Amino acid sequence: MATTLVRPRPLTEPAPAAHKAPALRHLGPNWYASVMGTAMVANAGATLPYQLPGQRVACQLVWALSAAALAVLLVARAGHWLHHRDQARAHLLDPAVAPFYGCLSMALLAVGGGTLIVGRDLVGTGAAVAADTVLFTAGTAIGLVAAVAVPYLMVVRHKVEPGQASPVWLLPLVAPMVSAALGPLLIPHLPAGQPREAMLLACYAMFGTSLLATLLVLPLIFGRLVVGGPLPLALTPTLFLVLGPLGQSTTAVNQLADMAPGAVGAPYADALAGFAVVYGVPVMGFALLWLALAGCMLVRAARGGMGFAMTWWALTFPVGTCVTGAAGLARHTGLTALGWLAAALFLALLTAWLLAAAHTLRGLFTGRLLAG
Repeated sequence: MATTLVRPRPLTEPAPAAHKAPALRHLGPNWYASVMGTAMVANAGATLPYQLPGQRVACQLVWALSAAALAVLLVARAGHWLHHRDQARAHLLDPAVAPFYGCLSMALLAVGGGTLIVGRDLVGTGAAVAADTVLFTAGTAIGLVAAVAVPYLMVVRHKVEPGQASPVWLLPLVAPMVSAALGPLLIPHLPAGQPREAMLLACYAMFGTSLLATLLVLPLIFGRLVVGGPLPLALTPTLFLVLGPLGQSTTAVNQLADMAPGAVGAPYADALAGFAVVYGVPVMGFALLWLALAGCMLVRAARGGMGFAMTWWALTFPVGTCVTGAAGLARHTGLTALGWLAAALFLALLTAWLLAAAHTLRGLFTGRLLAG
């Protein structure tokens, strides 16, 4: 008969990490998507061609909510890394979770951009520029690192099967595009001359980085759908992530065209204004096509019993990029139809945000979303 002796743990020995801050153990980087979606409601609502009485004040309140949520989540995620490093490392080595590290970058960028778009009314222009400078710098640096590190891990560490291709793979790749779209807000606050030109061209470089990387991944995602069939019900909302690089790139070229006259010479500024329309209109057309496809798949999943998951936040930020993209095209073309398109998309964004926020708050109060 074998006897097993178990050495009792000394009273002075620290408790296992899993027992410290247990509510944070399963708090993954995907939670930053809620900050992204909230900030996008404020940013998109403030840039719509049509403004209703009280609309800007409402956008200011939503921006303040996104800033507070970002601060709370940054502290919570720091606690996650401090007390649950094993789980944090497991997230990095999980191909289904690691791409969400791109959300940290986009959350910082979205809140920072909102600080200049609507937050300056509350904190003043000087403080808004300073805050956006810090958030933009941090968000851009993290986004560029994620755009390299996550694909690197997928190649050398993750065990990825062909059937695992997912729109989630786009998250670290679209982060530089968010920098390209929100960086132009800082150009007027830079010294005239080379600082402005360097910022403009750096944003175009990040636009190209994200666009070409996206073009590599999109065929894998569509091929997975055609060959493997619909995504699992809980992942169906992630189909809307494809709208992110489409709408954000359209937003970027229009924002950059707005700032080009103050950063580069007339021939280039005029060419960039033309490029904004020549590029943006076809891409927006494809975005609407994908929106219709993803919408049909979402209805199918809802009829099949799809319940709430944090993937519902994928219905917010990507749709919001289409709002800002359509608004930019309306500004440069003068077409009323594009202005109405932006307004219709904003109503869809607002509806999705209200649903996702309500279910998230309910899940937090019940503890279900943090229960792993």
